[in-house]
Amino acid sequence: MKVDFHIHTNFSYDGISSPREVVESAIARGLDAICITDHHETKGALQALSFNYSKDILIIPGIEIRSKEGDILGINIREKIPDGLSAKETIIAVNKLGGLAIIAHPFVWLRGFSGNIVKIFRDLSDLNLAIEVTNASIPDYFNKKAFLFARKFNLPCTAGSDAHEADCVGNAFLEIEGENLSVQEIFWAVKNKKGIPHKKDISIFEKVKWELKRDIQKLKNRRIRV
Repeated sequence: MKVDFHIHTNFSYDGISSPREVVESAIARGLDAICITDHHETKGALQALSFNYSKDILIIPGIEIRSKEGDILGINIREKIPDGLSAKETIIAVNKLGGLAIIAHPFVWLRGFSGNIVKIFRDLSDLNLAIEVTNASIPDYFNKKAFLFARKFNLPCTAGSDAHEADCVGNAFLEIEGENLSVQEIFWAVKNKKGIPHKKDISIFEKVKWELKRDIQKLKNRRIRV
C-alpha cells in the first residue's frame, strides 16, 4: 500500500484545495491511503470521510498539532487536540484517542522540533509514535538529516507530501507491503519499521512556486479573519 501521511485541505489556514479535490487527486495518483492532517482542525478530514467513491481508498482522519517543541501529526484522530501542550503530553493525548503520533519535519529551519527526540521515544516506547523522514515540501537536506537520524537510533518512520494543494498529493508516501490494510495494520507496520519512504523528484522552482501560493493563501485567510 502507498500511504501519504501528511496532507492539508482548505480547512487549514494555508491550504488551497477542498477535501474532495484532495481525495480525487489521491485516487488519480494511485495512492491506497491518505491521512488528512489540517492545522488545528479535523473538519476537512471528517468531510472527506463522508464522500462515496467508485474506487476504494482508505481515508484516515487526522490533525497537525503545534506542541511546545514543534509540530506533531495525530493520525486516526477525529477530535481536536489543543496546541501548546508539551510534546509528551501531545503524544499521549493522540495515543489515548487511538492514534499514531508523528513528529513532523523535525529538522527543518523555523518549523523544526526543539525537543530531545531520542528521549521522547525512549520515554514513550510503548506508544504509537514515529518520525517523519520524508516530506515533499521541504529541501532534501532536511529529509536526509531526518532519515539518517532515524536510522542511527532505529526509530519508526513515515513519509508524507505535506501537500497544501491537490496537485502535490502523493509527492511523498510510505510504501507498506500488503493490500487493503486496516488503520491498525498500517500502524503496526510503521511501529515495526516495515515501510519504505518514497519521494518524487521536485525542482526547487516548483517548491518556491508552492511556497508562494501557500503564502498568498495565508494572506487571503488573514484578511477574511480581520
